[in-house]
Amino acid sequence: METQKSSCSCGAEGKNRIIYSCSGIGSNVGQLANAAACRLASEGYGGGSCLAGVGGGIEKLVGMGKTADERIVIDGCPVACTKKIMDDKGLLIDHYVLITDLGITKTPGPAYAESDVQTIVNAVKKA
Repeated sequence: METQKSSCSCGAEGKNRIIYSCSGIGSNVGQLANAAACRLASEGYGGGSCLAGVGGGIEKLVGMGKTADERIVIDGCPVACTKKIMDDKGLLIDHYVLITDLGITKTPGPAYAESDVQTIVNAVKKA
């Protein structure tokens, strides 16, 4: 199996900005959080990190979060899984976006409206 290395420590103004997102497949907002994080990363706004690895206490991933200049969290719904993982691992949150606070209704299943992705991206950049 081939291992990929991420060399991204990117973000505006040369900041090491890491984006953490919900990715729950059980709802549209989980998938929206992940899609928005992926778009932000592909635009060079910041790099992504494996939230499951952070939650699992993978030392390297937790350490990367602690040394980042900025940590952005995108949660799908008020259950706030991403925020709880960050809090549990002692990782500060510099910018927090809760998708349901943007007027997007949580629905069961992974299908989502593509137009909502840009709404979330805009909210992250505004924060």
